[in-house]
Amino acid sequence: MAEPFVFDVASLALAAPECFLVALGVLLVCAEFLFPGQRLLLPALTMTGILTTLGLVLAGSAGIGFGGMFQVDGLARFFKVVCLVGTVFTVLLSQRNRQVEGMRHGEYYSLLIFAVTGMLVMASAADLIVVYLGLELMSLSIYCLVGLLKHDLRANEAAMKYFIMGAFASAVLLYGISLVYGLAGTTNLAAVSAQIAGRDAASEPLLLAGIGLLLVGLCFKVGAAPFHQWTPDVYEGAPTAITAFMSVAPKAASFAVLARVMLAGFLPIHEVWAVLVAGIALLTMTVGNVIALSQTSIKRMLAYSSIAHVGYALLGVLAGTEEGLSATMNYLFIYAFMNMGAFAVVILLAEKGQRRESLDDYRGLAASNPMLAALMLLFMFSLTGIPPTAGFIGKFSLLMAAVHAGYTGVVVAAVMLSAVSAYFYLRVVRYMYMDAPAGGKDVGLSAGVAVALGLAMVGVIGLGVAPSALVSLASQAGIGFP
Repeated sequence: MAEPFVFDVASLALAAPECFLVALGVLLVCAEFLFPGQRLLLPALTMTGILTTLGLVLAGSAGIGFGGMFQVDGLARFFKVVCLVGTVFTVLLSQRNRQVEGMRHGEYYSLLIFAVTGMLVMASAADLIVVYLGLELMSLSIYCLVGLLKHDLRANEAAMKYFIMGAFASAVLLYGISLVYGLAGTTNLAAVSAQIAGRDAASEPLLLAGIGLLLVGLCFKVGAAPFHQWTPDVYEGAPTAITAFMSVAPKAASFAVLARVMLAGFLPIHEVWAVLVAGIALLTMTVGNVIALSQTSIKRMLAYSSIAHVGYALLGVLAGTEEGLSATMNYLFIYAFMNMGAFAVVILLAEKGQRRESLDDYRGLAASNPMLAALMLLFMFSLTGIPPTAGFIGKFSLLMAAVHAGYTGVVVAAVMLSAVSAYFYLRVVRYMYMDAPAGGKDVGLSAGVAVALGLAMVGVIGLGVAPSALVSLASQAGIGFP
C-alpha cells in the first residue's frame, strides 16, 4: 500500500517550482489590474518567472514527497526542462502573435503559467490521482487559451471541440484509474507494479480493461491515432503561438505521464501492453505522414506532422528499456527546437488581416526573404530527419532503441514512413526556392521572434553536430527508470 499522505516542509521543498509558478500566476492576474497600461510588464514577469523556475528545477534535490505521491528524479527534471523550454519559446513568440491576432494579454500569461504548473505536476506524479489532477490543471488552462480569440469563429470551434473531446478522454482515463484501483487496492504506481507482478494479466479482463482505458486517455493527450481527431482542427483554430506551445510542452508532459504509468506501474506485464503500443505507434505514424501529404495549410500540415512524431516518440516507450526512455526524452527535447522554429516562421510571416497559413503563401519566399527561407529550410530538413540536423539524431536514437528491444519490424515500417514524410516537408522547400513569388511578403520585425528563431537554429544545428551532451544527459536521467 502507498504511504499515508504527508504535508510537510520537505515535500513543499520538492514542489518549490510548482509553488513558485502558482504564486506567479496569481501575481500576473493582479498585475493586469494594477498596471493595465504596461504592455511589456506581463511578458517580462512571465519570462523572468519561467527562467527562475528553470533554475529551481535544475538546482532542486531529488526525493519523494506527499506520502509517495510526488517524485522528483532525473525523469521528472528532464521533462520539466523540456516543458519550460517550450514555454520560453512561447513567450518569445507571443508578443507579435498577440499583436497580429488582436488578443488581450491580461489572462493570456496567467493561463500559460497555470498550464505549465499542471505539466510540472504531471512530470513528478508518482500516483494516478496526482496524474489526473496535473492533467486537468493543464487541460483546463489550455482549453481557455485555445478559445481566447472570442470573436474568431474558428478559435471558438477549436476550443469547443477540444473541450468536449478532452472531457471525454479525461473521463475514460478516470474510469481506467478506478479499475486499476479496484484490482490493486492503491493508486500509487510503485505499489501497483508490486501488486500486479507475477499475476497472469491475460486471465484478468478487468486489469486489461483498466490498462486499455488508461492508454486511451493518455494517447488522446499526446495526440496518438486513432485518438488524434482533435489535433488538426485545434492546431489550425488556436492562436499560432498557442499551437506552437501545444505541440511541444503539453506533449512532453503527457509523455512523462505515459512513461511513468506504463513503465513504473505496468512494466511487469510489458509483453501484454507492448502489442497495443506497437499498433498505436504504427497507426499514428501512418495517419500523420499519409494525411499530411494532402494538406494545403501549413498549420494543418504541422498538426499531422506532430501526430507522426508522436508515433516515433512512442517507440522509446514501446522498447520498455532505459535506452528507449532516454531516446524518447532526447527526441522530445530536439523536437521542441525544430518545431518551435517552424512555427516562429509562420508567426513572422503573418500580418493583421493576413494570416498567411496557406502553403501558397510560401511560394518564392527565398526571393523576397532569403534568410527566413533558409531558416524554414533548416527546420523542414530537421523534421524530416536529414543529417546533420538534430532531427536525424533524435530519430536514429529511437530506431536503435526499438531495434535493440527486438521490434525490428516496427522500425522498418517507421523508416519507410519517415521517407514518406520527406515529400510534404520538402514540398515547402520547393515552394520557397523553385516557385515564383505570389506577391509581396513584408515581414514585420519582432525582437522576440528573432530571438526564438536564433535559439531554434542554434539548437537544431548544435544538437545535430554535437549531440553527445544531450544524449548523455538523457541517458543519466533515465538511469534506474524503469
